[in-house]
Amino acid sequence: MIDLNSIFNIKTEEEFNKKALEVFKFQFENNRVYRSFCDLLNKTPSDIRSIEDIPFLPIQFFKTHNILSSNETIETTFSSSGTTGTITSKHHITDLSIYNASFKRAFKQFYGSIEDYVVLALLPSYLERKGSSLIHMVDSLITQSKQPESGFYLNNLTELRDTLTKIDSEGKKVLLIGVSFALLDLVETHQFNLKNTIVMETGGMKGRRKELIRNELHQILKTGFGVSVIHSEYGMTELLSQAYSKGNGIFNCPNWMKIITRDTEDPLTIQKTGKTGGLNIIDLANINSCSFIATQDLGRIKSDNSFEVIGRFDHSDIRGCNLMAL
Repeated sequence: MIDLNSIFNIKTEEEFNKKALEVFKFQFENNRVYRSFCDLLNKTPSDIRSIEDIPFLPIQFFKTHNILSSNETIETTFSSSGTTGTITSKHHITDLSIYNASFKRAFKQFYGSIEDYVVLALLPSYLERKGSSLIHMVDSLITQSKQPESGFYLNNLTELRDTLTKIDSEGKKVLLIGVSFALLDLVETHQFNLKNTIVMETGGMKGRRKELIRNELHQILKTGFGVSVIHSEYGMTELLSQAYSKGNGIFNCPNWMKIITRDTEDPLTIQKTGKTGGLNIIDLANINSCSFIATQDLGRIKSDNSFEVIGRFDHSDIRGCNLMAL
């Protein structure tokens, strides 16, 4: 078994690389679907010398297979959003406490203690369906905040305006997290001049509005909320970790998560830093499913290991937590 504390306590790149190779061996031996995928590529643990050698499972497999590295009972299943008639991804979770530990530790790494914030959530499209990993995360953050004003808002935008204006003016630290189309709805009907609020968008128009490039979206939101930057969260159903941006669409990962890019023409070839490629994600918290996922997102990695999401592969599904191309 893999020691979870050793995953969440990773401090250096050397520790990450060593643990990733250990997790690969574990999942090769315990994940039937991933093992079959690696066999097709003629890849075994003896062939893997670095994280660049590890095969990345195409994210579409979560739509057609049960991706599990554990024989334990499934505790819950997260599902992706999708339009009518589309097949959604399913992420079976055998130990929900790992997800809880992952998002709590990641939030603390980037923003400090959640107890310091009032958490206001504007996530109507996610609240209107079951199985959202984002709703589970935000609901837990609301509970952990221990602030009486924290809570979800569906269509009651006037109530949200009043609450947000009041607590921001009182000097309390506020996290307003919302899906893009709902945040746009809010600033179209109400204007703000916020001083103590982090506005964080999770991406996604969910078919409610025309897709916007990130710069245009963020400019509208900055003007409407009266803030200098818009923060962003990058996560998805198939992961148990999230990356965060504190502005300009530049994301950073928690210490147990890493992004590398693959050649858009050759999915088995890793791209150099600075070149646009498909995003491959290593999420070591995904110990009981698959930690090595080839997404349908396009992006670039910077020299400091931060990254930006710049679009999607043609014909890939519209994902709820991603942004359209710049």
